[in-house]
Amino acid sequence: MKAFVLERYGKMRALRLADVPQPQLREDEVLVEVHAASVNQLDSKIRGGEFKRILPYRLPLILGHDVAGVVVKVGARVQQFQPGDEVYARADDFRIGSFAEFIPVREASLALKPKGLTMEEAASIPLVGLTAWQALVDTAQLKKGQKVFIQAGSGGVGTFAIQLAKHLGATVATTTSQANSALVKHLGADVVIDYQTQDFEAVLRDYDVVLNSQDGKTLEKSLRVLRSGGKLISISGPPDPEFGREIAAPGFVKLVLWLLSFGIRRKAQGRGVDYSFLFMRANGSQLQEITHLLETGAIRPVIDKVFPFDATNEAMAYVEAGRARGKVVVKLK
Repeated sequence: MKAFVLERYGKMRALRLADVPQPQLREDEVLVEVHAASVNQLDSKIRGGEFKRILPYRLPLILGHDVAGVVVKVGARVQQFQPGDEVYARADDFRIGSFAEFIPVREASLALKPKGLTMEEAASIPLVGLTAWQALVDTAQLKKGQKVFIQAGSGGVGTFAIQLAKHLGATVATTTSQANSALVKHLGADVVIDYQTQDFEAVLRDYDVVLNSQDGKTLEKSLRVLRSGGKLISISGPPDPEFGREIAAPGFVKLVLWLLSFGIRRKAQGRGVDYSFLFMRANGSQLQEITHLLETGAIRPVIDKVFPFDATNEAMAYVEAGRARGKVVVKLK
């Protein structure tokens, strides 16, 4: 099969289009013929080697976390899916590889593709949808009437998280450029801050939840817009000791994570705020919940651009430029 392969870590390093063997199927997996795959910042971070300690992949590696396609084969223990099913998923860590013609996906991580969505639309959802769900529903337990600040509202996670937060009944604030202000308002944002001309710290007060996706300076400022007892959830780091326990990290890695997050954890504690790092996990049952929201129209996909498969490197570069409105997708079929 054809696949885009990472041969060595390096920022901006081009993936090589190669003919590789079709992956071996495990008993609890289905083999999906890839029709579309979306590109995420996580792909770039893995390519650049930023997660080598946390996710020690063996190279060469096929990148790509999101997939939509058709089941062509099922493992011996698979019961919920059969050949011909249209499905979508965020592939599990260490089984990623959707920048290819075929990918095996664990049954527990898979869901039927939402009715009414194209393959490209479906492929745009899993990673950002599960990230928003695990942040706002699982970790924050966001409730009607609460206030949430979602950074980078016009990005992939932001466009989904705004819609999910509004569905949950929250008041939503976000940051974006003036050019994308109308988009985030249309998605449901109540307070829109132009990050180029405004300081969110001067505008927001007593928020219940912050979903941080930016740098360390923004993370620290976010503490000051939260009420006592509020929750600061970061998807951009630093990882905390709890994350080290979740991934059963070696002792020296746990120590590194403790040191990396010590400063922000201490400052959060001093303000009576809960800090946590979220590295989302593949989850088919949560994806089924998201499917319902997509099929009822409560949430809609936001796609900036669709690239052909042979332009996967160009799609990666477009995402890395940081100006995409919503998601960027690679189309195979």
